[in-house]
Amino acid sequence: MTKIKLVISDKNTGKAYQIDTENVFLGLEIGKEFDGSKIGLKGYKLRVTGGSNKDGTPMRADLPGGDKKKVLFRKNGVGYKQKRKGERKRKMVCGRRVTGDTVQLNTVISQYGNIDIEEAVGKLKTE
Repeated sequence: MTKIKLVISDKNTGKAYQIDTENVFLGLEIGKEFDGSKIGLKGYKLRVTGGSNKDGTPMRADLPGGDKKKVLFRKNGVGYKQKRKGERKRKMVCGRRVTGDTVQLNTVISQYGNIDIEEAVGKLKTE
């Protein structure tokens, strides 16, 4: 298994926590929830909000699969920022599915467990 950097955002405090863990998320898609016990956070549920692959290419929720694709952008969004009004540009982005090439996964806490998140993440970092 490959390593992955998991970024956990706590919407109540506005803080984010990073954990290096094994990639047990293969096949998950942006918007899906998973049980935190997969990574040692009992009682927590996390929702995938995005990520990037080994080349730094961002994942987009509106693209199926996990492959890299060149997409023509017309508006601002993930992977593109318009410089002039009416500008269009073709950029490389990844699909919404987590693959073996994914190195960073962004998540947000959707359900809290019994233990405080800072304690739980601190225990994971020391292991």
